[in-house]
Amino acid sequence: MGSNTDAARFAEMAMPHLDAAYNLARWLTRDPADASDVVQEAMLRALRFFGSFRGGSAKSWLLAIVRNTAIDWMRANRPAQIAPPPADDSDPFENIADQGDDPEAALIRVGNRQQLDRLIAGLPSEFRECLVLRELEELSYKEIAAVTGVPLGTVMSRLSRARLLLRRALVRENAQ
Repeated sequence: MGSNTDAARFAEMAMPHLDAAYNLARWLTRDPADASDVVQEAMLRALRFFGSFRGGSAKSWLLAIVRNTAIDWMRANRPAQIAPPPADDSDPFENIADQGDDPEAALIRVGNRQQLDRLIAGLPSEFRECLVLRELEELSYKEIAAVTGVPLGTVMSRLSRARLLLRRALVRENAQ
């Protein structure tokens, strides 16, 4: 970085998205300590390449760097966990209804949230990252395509597949 002004601009642009960066890294690495390492490296990369940022969504730009850093980290440290997703996209996704706002329903949702977190963690990485970027980080399909470097149709397919796999896992787990 050439000046303190550049560093200040970077901090102003990147720091609001630090939680999102950590969240994505945690879901990709499946480990809080590893996620911290990935985010630290990603922030250094982002700072180093801040001059190449040409505007647009700072969050998408930063999350793309986090994703690429996480993939590089996974390749170096856990190559067996990087595998292509299964190809079966045949069933449609069905939404799960909200449980309501009363205390009993809220308590049930906490248990459901823990179950949902566990089931999301079990998804193949390509599906997990799209689902996390859409549902937890609230990126648009276009922004997810930019972050992941895949076509918009692939994002839509992966989200559909992720939701389907999640629904199947939920039904299977609740039937036991």
